[in-house]
Amino acid sequence: MQPNTSLFKAIAWMIGALTSFAVMTVSVRELTGDMHAFQTLFIRSAIGVLILLPIISRNGRGGWSQIRRQYLPGHLLRNVIHFAGQVFWIFGIALLPLATVSAIEFTSPLWAGMLAVLLLGERMNRGRLAAFALGFLGVLVIVRPGFIEVSDGIFIMLICAFFFGATGVATKWLTRNETALTIIFYMVLMQSAFGAVASVFVWQPMVLEQAPWLLLMAVTGLSAHYCLTSALAEADATFIMPLEFLRLPLVAAVGFLLYAEAFEPEILLGALVIFCGNYISLRYESQRGRPPAPPAAPPSTSGPVI
Repeated sequence: MQPNTSLFKAIAWMIGALTSFAVMTVSVRELTGDMHAFQTLFIRSAIGVLILLPIISRNGRGGWSQIRRQYLPGHLLRNVIHFAGQVFWIFGIALLPLATVSAIEFTSPLWAGMLAVLLLGERMNRGRLAAFALGFLGVLVIVRPGFIEVSDGIFIMLICAFFFGATGVATKWLTRNETALTIIFYMVLMQSAFGAVASVFVWQPMVLEQAPWLLLMAVTGLSAHYCLTSALAEADATFIMPLEFLRLPLVAAVGFLLYAEAFEPEILLGALVIFCGNYISLRYESQRGRPPAPPAAPPSTSGPVI
């Protein structure tokens, strides 16, 4: 059992993470329609580079010694997959209510677990089978094929969740030899390059009103995962994961208050079913004394790194 002080610290870090995720999601919604996803990701990543450079330099040679080139192909593969996932995520936010986007995101660990079995040689077990079964059932509750029209936005978010899951597997492989700082640095560096090239074809002049949203998106994209990683350092994942699930009602409340989005009970029910599958798998792995399936996004989270 973790000391109470550690649990309180973990809760405080999670409040920071949830707040950051909510602000980041609103920032993306405010930019969609006026700015293409490629341009948004380029600016966000470029700001991320500017934020990380002084952090790395402040540690002197010790900081830059972490930024090695030995595993560049792995970083490149990871960031191609992740960049694609982020593009689909931004499109999904433009097409779906924020609560639906967050609910479908919870399938990312399921894809990550499946790919880890196929690509990393991790074993299938009863916990993961339960996660896959409940995850599939939860998706059916959310999508309700035959009862409602399965929109393009839902298909886009399912593809996004798969890419985020694949990103988690690539991250899991990289963390065997690389630090979280190295992974994040190469993420913003490579994705700023991807975004710069792709933005050439869709670039639109920016206006001053977009600057605060771009800055918020960049800062909260980093702070969300820093806070979540810090929370995981203070408490077990089985304690953190239920708190992370609170992101769904929080985002739903934001969508209702800011955009008058109606919240469907089926979305919460489907997300709860998916969460139960993820939680059963995590508990099963913890009781066996083995690490759980890789998370959906680096360094050890289930949300998107944007």
